[in-house]
Amino acid sequence: MTTVMRAVRDGVGWITLNRPDRMNAITIELGRELERAILDVGTEQDVNVVAIRGAGGNFCAGGDFDEVQRLRAGGSEALRPLFDTFRCACEAVAKVAVPVVAAVEGVAMAGGFELMQAADIVLVSDDARIADNHISFGMIPGGGSTQRLPRLVGRQVALGMLLSGEKMSGVDALRRGLAYRSFPQGEFDDEVHRFVASLAQRQRTAVTAIKRLVYSSVGHVSAAGLDNEITAVVAHLGGVDGARGVAAFGARGVGR
Repeated sequence: MTTVMRAVRDGVGWITLNRPDRMNAITIELGRELERAILDVGTEQDVNVVAIRGAGGNFCAGGDFDEVQRLRAGGSEALRPLFDTFRCACEAVAKVAVPVVAAVEGVAMAGGFELMQAADIVLVSDDARIADNHISFGMIPGGGSTQRLPRLVGRQVALGMLLSGEKMSGVDALRRGLAYRSFPQGEFDDEVHRFVASLAQRQRTAVTAIKRLVYSSVGHVSAAGLDNEITAVVAHLGGVDGARGVAAFGARGVGR
């Protein structure tokens, strides 16, 4: 079963994280497939907007526990491909000319929240469960939260969120500027389709010019900062404290 599905309909490139039994948790394979899907679908000339969502009613629960455990057995450097491939997937959003929309419902924790941060526009379900909860398990982010979150919400709020592991609803995410629109769960699918369909009908050259100009204004996340984050997280996970964190995460379970 492919971990990332794709389809193009009426100017919209739909990308679906497809590990519903694991709340679409991130593996090396999923990271690679997601990057390729964004780059492929996002450069098709009949696609004016890309929408990313998760299968089974959840967006993404973060890194896959079993994958992390397996990689840890090979030492710190064996963990690096997990974070490198996910980083490339997140960075692919900025590489495509068309806007990339994240449609977030259910769980968006840790890496799922980081993918949400990388998107151009975020639509959320009111009752979504969102957090960078790495700190709750004695871990540190490895998918860009330390670099992207301060740009989105400011240093103080970012540090508060990262150091507390506070969980937010979709309504909270909207209030903090982490989402553009929030919809009741019963209306979520229809509203997401309505929004992206509207974007797909816009004049393509105008849409791509606007995205390009906005990116030129706000700049890109520092490559050195992302490098430092990955170096820190693989060193931490490969050590004694990281082992305790992984064990705590496994005992508690994803999405909690």
